[in-house]
Amino acid sequence: MYTPSLELKGASFTLSVLHIKHQDMSRLTAELDNKLAIAPQFFIGAPLVINIELITDPLFDLAKLKHILTQRQLIIVGITAAIPELIEQAKKLGLAIVKSGKQSLNQPQLPKTTKIIERNIRSGQQIYTKGGDLIIIGAVGNGAEVIADGSIHIYGTLRGKAMAGAAGDKHAVIIAKKIEAELVSIAGQYWLTENLQHNVTSQSACIRLQGNSLTADNLSL
Repeated sequence: MYTPSLELKGASFTLSVLHIKHQDMSRLTAELDNKLAIAPQFFIGAPLVINIELITDPLFDLAKLKHILTQRQLIIVGITAAIPELIEQAKKLGLAIVKSGKQSLNQPQLPKTTKIIERNIRSGQQIYTKGGDLIIIGAVGNGAEVIADGSIHIYGTLRGKAMAGAAGDKHAVIIAKKIEAELVSIAGQYWLTENLQHNVTSQSACIRLQGNSLTADNLSL
């Protein structure tokens, strides 16, 4: 019996979307390097779709942007929400044209999963939950990273970095029994230590996204 050497199937993958909001390449490069410095292991090698909805200049140099990103070990899969001239540029660069979320509202959503870790997460360790929530029954130490496409619950002290809504879920939250974090992030919006010290007035808190800004609700855990 003949066995085909290849097979084409439909599949669903989680891709991060990088929103480009300004066409000044020097400014973009500086802000990108700042973000990469905060959590390099989270971004390096990650497949990205570039959203250029706000770029309306048909002469915008997409090839230069691609070069800047690939120099920093970011994998560019395609573009979305582009004007026709930039779509043509993307095709010449071998990039896919990806439909935006607004164009794909009828696509079925996979059920969320939950990963439960019953131990401390030590410096240099990284835990990632794809397509779901992450529960840590223990502490997250300095230099450790916990990442989830959904929400993150930490029943212990958060001293390292916690990044929820990694695939863009703006409804994700970060809840911790005690927050002394280096960084918290939800759907790309983040606070560093100084922001947390200013906004979190009790040890236990729920960090959520309200509009385009993070907020903190004090809790009693």
